[in-house]
Amino acid sequence: MNAEAALTLAERAEAVQRPAAGDAPDVPSPCTSVCRMDSQSGFCEGCLRTLPEIAGWSRMDGAARRGVWRAIELRARAGLWRIPEPSGDKHA
Repeated sequence: MNAEAALTLAERAEAVQRPAAGDAPDVPSPCTSVCRMDSQSGFCEGCLRTLPEIAGWSRMDGAARRGVWRAIELRARAGLWRIPEPSGDKHA
């Protein structure tokens, strides 16, 4: 993930959380079809969800799904996807 993709995901997350007419029950999946888990952060590199969030998505109600979207927004805006790769330099 890069800064532009993170901003786009954060903006999408913000839009999903806005109240819709009649509180639409269909909350879209955050999946971007980039399904790789980052071993350091524990987040999917495409949607910034954790494995439990991904696995539980189909059983979540709308409120829980919007909660996941909120977590995604916070992760994207905080730059939590920017876990630096280890340099191998033990003196850094």
